[in-house]
Amino acid sequence: MTKFDLIATCAAGVEALVGEEMRDLGYEVEVENGRVRFKGDEKDIAKTNLWLRIADRVKIVVGEFEAKTFDDLFEQTKALPWDTYIPMDGKIHISGKSVNSTLHSVPSVQSIVNKAVAESIKETYHRRGMLPETGALYPIEISLRKDKALITLDTTGDSLFKRGYRTEKGGAPLKENLAAALIALTTWRKDRPFVDPTCGSGTIAIEAALIGQNIAPGFNRSFLCEDWDWMSADMWEEVREDADNQMDYDAELDILGFDIDETMIKIAERNALAAGVAHNITFKQQAVKDFTSDKEFGIMISNPPYGDRMGDVESVHRLYREMGNAFRPLKTWSKYIITSDLDFEKHFGERATKKRKLYNGTIRTDYFQYWGKRK
Repeated sequence: MTKFDLIATCAAGVEALVGEEMRDLGYEVEVENGRVRFKGDEKDIAKTNLWLRIADRVKIVVGEFEAKTFDDLFEQTKALPWDTYIPMDGKIHISGKSVNSTLHSVPSVQSIVNKAVAESIKETYHRRGMLPETGALYPIEISLRKDKALITLDTTGDSLFKRGYRTEKGGAPLKENLAAALIALTTWRKDRPFVDPTCGSGTIAIEAALIGQNIAPGFNRSFLCEDWDWMSADMWEEVREDADNQMDYDAELDILGFDIDETMIKIAERNALAAGVAHNITFKQQAVKDFTSDKEFGIMISNPPYGDRMGDVESVHRLYREMGNAFRPLKTWSKYIITSDLDFEKHFGERATKKRKLYNGTIRTDYFQYWGKRK
């Protein structure tokens, strides 16, 4: 099999987490801003797409070089081994971005790369005129940063956060890969209680159940590169069968999700059923202020409404005060709350043990961590 230079892309702030899950999968990695580099073959492309919980995409690095003129960009792009990846009938789609670079016009950069790739493929297959582009899709990205070009080929298609189980969602949904990152930043183990007191459509609880049962997050979806002729169906079947053998379907987990809205509870239950984890999660309609527990050493994660995201500010601050009053008696529990309200601690009534900056889409948030007593 061919060895590729690969990149797992991710949101800002979670690069170290992606690096850690890559190492757990057995890869040597280099962690950079917004991405993690590694090497692998076709099977590794399939495996990482199937198993990465926190990353956004898996991309092949086709080439890297300096480009200060359009001639540089065209000639060096054309010289790359496009015949390794794209057949004559491949459908090419170019996206691009340029940061602090001489070639600052993104449409012009995309046009030059598109022309260079097409010319390379025509020469390979001795083709004149237009390419048919009737085959599978090959999404190419040209990224220019300080005049250094990075050209990649996306293998994933729809972002990895699209697991395929969320058939319905609420007004301010949390992406599945961010939910997985929130869990990775806690000390939760599958033998400890887990609660989401503001569960909405159930994403955090469902991601916890997938982790607890060791279910590959991409198991029930397809990936763009499965349509490529050099990614064999037999290889994909082997990777999925291996993932299936690693799943712990008999794991018994103590996972609870609560929400004040009965409609959201019904949606969460349907999503959990679609994810195959409904038997390990109990969803119940309940207001935050009514939460109590006689269990110990549990983990709680909450993605409550943000004042700038939904609802009026005062009602959100009242909710934060109710959270503080309800959660403070749980001395052995560790509580984790993500919000864009930087005054959260004031309304919650307690300073966090630790804070971590994260991005919920384009919204800058803090992850307020309240560590409980240890066993």
